Amino acid sequence: MTGTDKLRGFIQAMTRLAEQSPEEARWLEEGGALLEALVREDDWLPDAMAEPGPGYRQYLLHCDPLERFSVVSFVWGVGARTPVHNHKVWGLVGMLRGEEVSVTMHPTPEGRMRAGQVDRLRPGEVVRVGSGEEDAHWVENALTDRPSISIHVYGGNIGAVERHSFDPETGEKRRFISGYSNEFVPNLWDRSRAA
Repeated sequence: MTGTDKLRGFIQAMTRLAEQSPEEARWLEEGGALLEALVREDDWLPDAMAEPGPGYRQYLLHCDPLERFSVVSFVWGVGARTPVHNHKVWGLVGMLRGEEVSVTMHPTPEGRMRAGQVDRLRPGEVVRVGSGEEDAHWVENALTDRPSISIHVYGGNIGAVERHSFDPETGEKRRFISGYSNEFVPNLWDRSRAA
């Protein structure tokens, strides 16, 4: 089985799950199991979707035509760290290469944000994130000598979802739409080379 076959199979399985109109809990449980199987092997991600930059890059691998889910590769450069942000949709994060650290942030009555749970994600591991408003966190590459890559699946077209970043000192919200780092998605549907 080639890398393209593995990614295509994952997308097909996620599409079948979408067709069943699953509740968020099913996406997190069944979709999470599918992502665990995908990130268990590191031989399928196209090189163009694994290019590091000076910060982090979000490459779109696939977006469901009805925008029920999207699949992206996050490539974390050395020292890369996100601002504190939320998602507004459910999410699955699977570690493919390297390691990342995620720190949940909670608002305080004074308006500041305090750090909560700290998760360190290693290759083959998957974290599930619900769509609640209290899903604010920041993420960084845990390695200081090389890039890390995680595969994210979201309950919508994450590059087009209006979300918020937060100032951790004041709790001030700023609107943002992340977009994507790539102009083209991988061609998973040409099977002529295998014929």
